[in-house]
Amino acid sequence: MNKKQGVAVVFAGGKSSRMGEDKALLPFGKYGTLSEFQYARLSAWFHKVYFSTKEKKFDFTDALIFDCQKESSPLVGIISVFEALDADEVFILSVDMPFVDKEIIRILQKNNSQQWDAIVAKSPKGIQPLCGFYKKSILSFARNRLAMGDHRLQSLLEEAKTHYVVFDSDMPFANLNTPEDYQDALRII
Repeated sequence: MNKKQGVAVVFAGGKSSRMGEDKALLPFGKYGTLSEFQYARLSAWFHKVYFSTKEKKFDFTDALIFDCQKESSPLVGIISVFEALDADEVFILSVDMPFVDKEIIRILQKNNSQQWDAIVAKSPKGIQPLCGFYKKSILSFARNRLAMGDHRLQSLLEEAKTHYVVFDSDMPFANLNTPEDYQDALRII
């Protein structure tokens, strides 16, 4: 990843129920929001960065992809992304994973191949479905899962041709789900 290429989509449409407020809008580092932090980092590495969201809530970008269904889930987000963009492949990252860095993305990208519908990180705690490269070829599988009422990304990845890239640490994939997680992350950065 020496030069900008491709498309990244930050998933920022979650309920943030354990946080008690929208984590995408929490201040982070020198940035006004965690979303802005992710946008700045990914913009340095990708040609274009979008946000998958349910509503317009950001003041630093209009590159938004809204859910195409009344129901909201990462699965709906994936469908919405590929229906909205003319892209054969996107890198997807959850807004609440601020420690996924350029090296993680580079390793995932190095494992990329036309034979896979998705290339996803796997840490000791399990698969990290919101940290990976997704190809448009996964769209039919995603629509099938939606029709079945199964919104679990693990089900989608099991049905599609998925390559898991194993990492030996959970730390880069730490999610900021609770106020304690958020405070820990602020101390780290």
